[in-house]
Amino acid sequence: MHDTLFLFGATGDLAQRYLFPSLLRLLGDGLLPEDFRVRALALSPHDTDKFRDLLRPRLEQAMPQASQGDINNLLARIDYRSVDLRNAESVAESVKDLVHRRCVSYLAIPPGLYISTCEGLALGGALTAPNRLMLEKPIGSDTDSAEEILQSIGKLVDEDRVFRLDHYLGKAPVQNLMALRFGNTLLEAVWNRNFIESVHILVAESDGVDGRDSYYSRSGALRDMVQSHILQLLCLVAMEPPASLEADRIRDEKVKVLRALRPLDAKHAAKDSVRGRYTAGTINGQPAQAYQPPEGSEAETFVGVTAHIDNWRWAGVPFHLVTGKRLPERTTRIEVNLKPVTHWLFERPDRKHAQPNRLTFQLQPQENIQLGLMSSLAGPEWGALELQPLELELSVPTGLHRRIAYERLFLDAFNGNHALFVRDDEVRAAWAWIDSVSDAWKAGDLPMEPYPAGSWGPSQAHQFLPAAIVAENRTESGL
Repeated sequence: MHDTLFLFGATGDLAQRYLFPSLLRLLGDGLLPEDFRVRALALSPHDTDKFRDLLRPRLEQAMPQASQGDINNLLARIDYRSVDLRNAESVAESVKDLVHRRCVSYLAIPPGLYISTCEGLALGGALTAPNRLMLEKPIGSDTDSAEEILQSIGKLVDEDRVFRLDHYLGKAPVQNLMALRFGNTLLEAVWNRNFIESVHILVAESDGVDGRDSYYSRSGALRDMVQSHILQLLCLVAMEPPASLEADRIRDEKVKVLRALRPLDAKHAAKDSVRGRYTAGTINGQPAQAYQPPEGSEAETFVGVTAHIDNWRWAGVPFHLVTGKRLPERTTRIEVNLKPVTHWLFERPDRKHAQPNRLTFQLQPQENIQLGLMSSLAGPEWGALELQPLELELSVPTGLHRRIAYERLFLDAFNGNHALFVRDDEVRAAWAWIDSVSDAWKAGDLPMEPYPAGSWGPSQAHQFLPAAIVAENRTESGL
């Protein structure tokens, strides 16, 4: 296991809220090497003592159950260096004294700084074998910028020592999608176009842009969420069974899904997609201000897009992908709608009003599985059979100490396991489809639709949202 972490962007929100608390948990549980150490690096002109003083309250806030002894143990292993990430010599100077150890460099920094930082790491000897590199997604902002980053870094470090993170892949409920699909005959037998009518994937956030305006005004929801988290969920739902659980066998199948995505064109942009931006509204009884990006920004805060996978398994099955900010609740769910039965026998309800079977995987904030069936159990005892919807719900208590996704990803990178990381051809294939959506919006002049904070998006969004959300919204609206 590698024993030294260079953490770039150490004063940033990601590092302070998630990365250092993850290391604290791993260290407290005895899962890191005895001589493990961290070099924290950022532009701020702190010294080590000042940085430790700043980090301590953040650790106490993020991990209130952690003992002072564990916090002191982690802080004692951290030293700090101020570094200019645009200057390769500055980066090299900040790491060269530790490159005799087995090092992992983690870049929790904007992708525009990846190339210069990696050039400095290479100059300082931190990218020579067996040292490793961890990169936060997104890799670039479109196909061209991603390709520049991939090629530049590819000249400095071998692909088998690069670990590109999408933290969703470190979440236990996301990993469970593979277990459910490939570990159960009941599901895999119907997991194709012959039985499935449609699939909805929703990642909803109640938070707004909230302090990420500089990044978000350049990216928007399409590049921020669909390109990364939602396409990863799509791959896990739609991929063919891998030959084994070896990292490259899994990633081979994910790439095939991404390459089979039908590009969106301008002719279908208005029918198969919607984009929006939240206006002022109310969430949980609290007022929420409108999002006002800088002048000239085309950043959307809501995206609904229908994806089509042109392969044998999924031909004709629409995948409705939705994400948005300032929605009524924070939830991630996947809804799989099965086709109606071939021949309907019952009088009540008639065929038109019968509800097809629906399988829902909720990944957050709570994890459960719901199976919607039609049953006569709730119908009258006498007379003709009357069917009514019956929800079977399976939930497993996960306890209060479910690991942060980054804990699993740190351990896998330190141990060299690539299964939960993104390969370079995945990055290229994902951006190719995302760029087709963006280009179709421009060519089709797709308008930016307003929606009030606290709603489920623009009025056109209902066709992309899961049925349960649409039904709930109609009930609340009195429709």
